Amino acid sequence: MSEGANRRQLVGRVVSDKMQKTVTVQVERRVKHPLYGKVVTRSSRFHAHDEERACKAGDLVLIEECRPLARTKSWRVIRLMEKAKIV
Repeated sequence: MSEGANRRQLVGRVVSDKMQKTVTVQVERRVKHPLYGKVVTRSSRFHAHDEERACKAGDLVLIEECRPLARTKSWRVIRLMEKAKIV
């Protein structure tokens, strides 16, 4: 990877790890409603490549945009930021 490549990075929570080497990451952002002014939470889900299969459901991860790896997968897990709390 070149140093000059500016790729989007997002922080999200793993919601599914049932696929092989792929995790589903939910990213939440807070936006102000255009008419009512109330702050609402919007969420998006991304499929991310997890080569080591280290991420489990509930983990907080940093993902980075990359070339398309599959039909729905164009993000990869960069770092596991926080392990899920065991209840």
